[in-house]
Amino acid sequence: MVGAVQGAGVVVTGAGGGIGAALARRFAAEGARVVVNDLDADKAKAVADEIGGTAVPGDASAVVAEARDALGGTVDVYCANAGVGSGGTEAADEKVWALAWDVNVMAHVRAAHQLLPAWLERGSGRFVSTVSAAGLLTMIGAAPYSVTKHGAYAFAEWLSLTYRHRGLKVHAICPQGVRTDMLTATGRLGELVLAPTAVDPEDVAEALLKGIEEDRFLILPHPEAAEYYQARATDPERWLANMNRVQQKWEATP
Repeated sequence: MVGAVQGAGVVVTGAGGGIGAALARRFAAEGARVVVNDLDADKAKAVADEIGGTAVPGDASAVVAEARDALGGTVDVYCANAGVGSGGTEAADEKVWALAWDVNVMAHVRAAHQLLPAWLERGSGRFVSTVSAAGLLTMIGAAPYSVTKHGAYAFAEWLSLTYRHRGLKVHAICPQGVRTDMLTATGRLGELVLAPTAVDPEDVAEALLKGIEEDRFLILPHPEAAEYYQARATDPERWLANMNRVQQKWEATP
């Protein structure tokens, strides 16, 4: 058992399925009191009923107040997990870019804005951002997703370096492929790049709980992502050339 979450009031957005549902189940198994949020009210209720939690459906950007009430006035852990996997290039419709920015970045900003006053006053709070390895590296064929996930990572990093001395704990989860509906929706691109090393949502939840126990900011369900991140930083020309070869392979795939 992870003592830091026993009895804690936890909110998980986008928890009707995939990584979010796995996080909600794992937190509940650790003795936390869990609010399950999802745009799909039926899915949120199904997961909440399964784990003995509380469903608070709706937009992840506007869930904090209702979730706080459902937890008796205090949120201890907030998992900004809801996200959209928008594909496309620079030519993607501006509505696609706007939605990706709103869900993948601004929902995190809005939640932090509402949560931080109470957390800083009491000197404790935990913000978990489901980023994706695309936020550390990139993802071919998905400019809106890659760019906004970089933004999500940057915001989590900024929160941590700004407020850690005031009791805020921040965790950025950066998996590569995860066997969810989002991976399935990527089609042949996902089959080429992500599926070969994909993990289950439960593996991501396990990595997060281990990271909480060890008080680590960066959570890597795929440990090899650290090597890719280091290569990107130390030799960007080589890294870009290697990624471009993956791009060309994808373009040549029938």
